[in-house]
Amino acid sequence: MAFSKGLIFAMIFAVLAIVKPSEAALDAHYYDQSCPAAEKIILETVRNATLYDPKVPARLLRMFFHDCFIRGCDASILLDSTRSNQAEKDGPPNISVRSFYVIEDAKRKLEKACPRTVSCADVIAIAARDVVTLSGGPYWSVLKGRKDGTISRANETRNLPPPTFNVSQLIQSFAARGLSVKDMVTLSGGHTIGFSHCSSFESRLQNFSKFHDIDPSMNYAFAQTLKKKCPRTSNRGKNAGTVLDSTSSVFDNVYYKQILSGKGVFGSDQALLGDSRTKWIVETFAQDQKAFFREFAASMVKLGNFGVKETGQVRVNTRFVN
Repeated sequence: MAFSKGLIFAMIFAVLAIVKPSEAALDAHYYDQSCPAAEKIILETVRNATLYDPKVPARLLRMFFHDCFIRGCDASILLDSTRSNQAEKDGPPNISVRSFYVIEDAKRKLEKACPRTVSCADVIAIAARDVVTLSGGPYWSVLKGRKDGTISRANETRNLPPPTFNVSQLIQSFAARGLSVKDMVTLSGGHTIGFSHCSSFESRLQNFSKFHDIDPSMNYAFAQTLKKKCPRTSNRGKNAGTVLDSTSSVFDNVYYKQILSGKGVFGSDQALLGDSRTKWIVETFAQDQKAFFREFAASMVKLGNFGVKETGQVRVNTRFVN
C-alpha cells in the first residue's frame, strides 16, 4: 500500500505526540547503578525511627503530602528559615509535621554511601512508601529522579487544604495538582494513621452554627468523647487531641468505616459521606480494603509525579541549599 509523504509525516508526529520525554523522566530503577543500596538505607532508617517513636509514620506521610502540595515534590518542606525568609516548615499547617530528623539521618547515610546522588525529594517519597508498608499498608515502586527545590516560603502553606474544607473545595484543591475525585478520597485515607490536635476539629464540638451546637454530621456520643479530650480551658495541654481512627498505628480501611458511623474527626473527612460524588467511594473502600490499598498506591504515584523537577540540584544537606 502506498502512503503519501504528508500522511507519513502525520503518522510520525502522532507517535512523537504519544511518547513524551517528560513522562519518562522518573524511573523506578533510577539509582540501580549510581546508588543500589539507597532504598535499603532509607528503609532501615525509617524502621529504626518508627520503633523508637510510633508517631513517625503519620508524620512522614504528612510530610510527603504537604511537600508535594506546595511546589511539587521537591523537598522544599525540609529547608530552614533564614533571617530574610520564613520557610514552609515554620508555616502554621506544618507545625505538627516534625520528624525531619528521620530524613536528615537517612540523607547523611546516603551521602556517605553515594555522595551527591540521591535527592532529598526522593528520600521523602521513598520514606512515605516505607511507613505505609511498615504500618500494614500496600507497597508500590516509587518512581525516582526528582531534583530538590531551592525556594521555600511559609505563606505558601495556605494552599494546603484545611480540615474545614467542603467537598467542592477539596475537589478543586486536588484538581489543581492533577488529581481526580477518586484520588482525593483515596489519599484522604492516609488519615487512617495519625493524630490531630484539638485546634483542627474543636469548631465542630461547640457553637458550630446558628442552629446547631455540635456539627450534626458527627455522631453525638463521639462528639462528647472528643469534648472530654479537648476541654475549653486555658491550661489544656499542647498535645491534647485524638487519633484519627481507632487503629491509628495500622494502615487499614477503618478510617472509611468511621466516616460511615459519623466518626470522621475532621469536617473535611465527614463531608465525604454527604456528597454523591464521593459517598460511593467511601462506601466502596469501607467494604473492600484491597480496593483501597490498590487505589492508594496508584494515587501516591500520581501525587509523587506532580510538579516534579527533573533538572536542578541534589542537596547535600536537607536543611540548606547547596
